[in-house]
Amino acid sequence: MASQGAILPPHVLIFPMPVQGHVTSMLKLAELLCLSGLDITFMVSDFSYNRLLKHTTVVSRFKQYPGFHFQSITDGLPDDHPRVGEQVVDILTSTKNITGPLFKQMMSEKNLFGSGTRRPITCIIADGVLTFAGDFAEEKGIPLIYFRTISSCSFWASFCIPELIEAGEIFVQGIGMDQLVKSIPGMEGFLRIRDLPSFCRVNDINEPKLHMMKSLTRQTTRAQAAIFNTFEDLEGSIISHIRKHIPKVFTIGPNHSHLKSRLAEKKVDNSVLSGSFWAEDRSCLDWLNAQPSNSVIYVSFGSITVVTREQLLEFWHGLVNSGQRFLWVMRPDSIVGEGVKNQTPIELEEGTKARGYMVGWAPQEEVLNHEAVGGFLTHSGWNSTLESIVVGVPMICWPYFGDQTINSRFVSEGWKIGLDIKDTCDRDIIEKAVKELMEERKDEFLKRSQNVANLARKAVNEGGSSYHNLDALIDYIKTMIV
Repeated sequence: MASQGAILPPHVLIFPMPVQGHVTSMLKLAELLCLSGLDITFMVSDFSYNRLLKHTTVVSRFKQYPGFHFQSITDGLPDDHPRVGEQVVDILTSTKNITGPLFKQMMSEKNLFGSGTRRPITCIIADGVLTFAGDFAEEKGIPLIYFRTISSCSFWASFCIPELIEAGEIFVQGIGMDQLVKSIPGMEGFLRIRDLPSFCRVNDINEPKLHMMKSLTRQTTRAQAAIFNTFEDLEGSIISHIRKHIPKVFTIGPNHSHLKSRLAEKKVDNSVLSGSFWAEDRSCLDWLNAQPSNSVIYVSFGSITVVTREQLLEFWHGLVNSGQRFLWVMRPDSIVGEGVKNQTPIELEEGTKARGYMVGWAPQEEVLNHEAVGGFLTHSGWNSTLESIVVGVPMICWPYFGDQTINSRFVSEGWKIGLDIKDTCDRDIIEKAVKELMEERKDEFLKRSQNVANLARKAVNEGGSSYHNLDALIDYIKTMIV
């Protein structure tokens, strides 16, 4: 047994927050580590696991990796909880109060998931917001790595909240929103109060959610290392500031592109790994096939955003009045307001037929990679932003909450690959932005977006920064075997 134990690979527990974007990103990390021969236990909520079983081939795909194992656990919420909009924050509370104690019990009862063919857990890679996983790792002396699924720029802004408070740069909501922020190193000169992560918009400086996020972000420093789904040519200047507080940072993104690159290198199936919680309507790809090159603006506000009927109609009028073709994703649970749940206004469905196409959910990576798509009207979630960056598709950003507000500012003013229309929902502004992106400044945006796309692809191929950093991460994990 001693000789067998000597050759058993490291055993990594990966534990994402049970939200679509977090699970998707960390599933891709899991497969990247599987490709390097590591054993993986992927802990996912019962709700998330059931959605993956229902709508994806993830479970069957991971069967090709003998060292991979799914382990489900409750997220503490009833199945009928909406898990969208501002209510998604409920997951943070329920996982801390309910999932946390069960996680500790499960890990103990299962002897840290060790067996005759697998070591006990040698390393925990936990979502950066799951503090209880960090508590357990410290208690048991297990090496801890935090995976931050948000952008580095958003993480750094959140990390600097104490300095923002001390400098008086977190204002009561609605006051001084266009004032430049001076207390975040590396962002002076273009970041405004309104661009800070949305939980910085408070009615009182003692607002609990502000201090909760401050605490969540600062506790990342107790891990031995941190992983970011980004690449050095995009956010290297911000990463350099983060490394002053967390010396061992691995930038290995964009994860989805990196995974495809590694799969192709090993000459195995490198099809898109979908982690969707909804059924993807692939008929939209047939519709795109009939459209001219770079003529369609793709519209999707992600897995959590909710809008009112009035906002929906403003977007629709703006899109229609722009004269552009559009493909619009509208989740069944995306409309809020009494009497409109799970209903798309009939005038949208009827009025869209001339130049548009609507689906409940789309295979987004494939859509963005389609030659007919020339722009992306997005909520600026980090996965969506990276997926757009990799294929060189310019963006119009309408952030909803969280890190999205700062991502949108970097898209428009940092990397200059799109437009930011945050805090507005007016048909005339939407029409103007669509025309600007798809017509008036089309060549300018496409050229800059393609330049950034080339940097992203370079990063994840052999010799690139993310490629090198993933190898370094794997080597680091291997040193943890005792």
